Amino acid sequence: MNTENKILQDKLVIKSKTDNLSKVREFITSLAQNCGLKNQDIQKIVLAVDEACTNVIKHAYNYSPEGEIIIQTKCLSDKFIVSITDKGNHFDPNLVPEPNLQLFQKEKKKGGLGIFLMRKLMDEVYYRNISNEQNQVELVKYF
Repeated sequence: MNTENKILQDKLVIKSKTDNLSKVREFITSLAQNCGLKNQDIQKIVLAVDEACTNVIKHAYNYSPEGEIIIQTKCLSDKFIVSITDKGNHFDPNLVPEPNLQLFQKEKKKGGLGIFLMRKLMDEVYYRNISNEQNQVELVKYF
C-alpha cells in the first residue's frame, strides 16, 4: 500500500438519482487506486457500493431525486472502508432472507440480490440507524 501510514479519506455527496451512480463508481475507483488496492478488489468494492447506493435510491428514497446520499471513504493501513449514509426510509437487512440462487435463475428474476452481493464481495458489511434520522451501511475490504 502506498499510503505510508497515513489515513486517506474523502467524501462525495450526491442526489439520489441513478444518473449519479457513474460519479460514485469513478469516485470509489480513484480512491481505491490511490490506496493501492488490487484491480480485482477495486472491482468488487465498486460493485458493492453501486448496489448499496442503488438500494438507497430505490428503497430508502423510493426513486425521489431529492434525497441525499453521502459516501465517505477511509483508507487505513490494512483496510478500505466505505460508509454510505442517507435520510430515507429505515431498513432492517436481517429481514431479507438468503436468496435461493437456483430458483432465482430459473425464474429469471432481475434485482433483489443487492444485499447478498454486498456480503459476498466485501469482507464486512454493517447496517446502522444513526439516531432516528439516518441510515448507514459500512462496507469493509481488507488488503
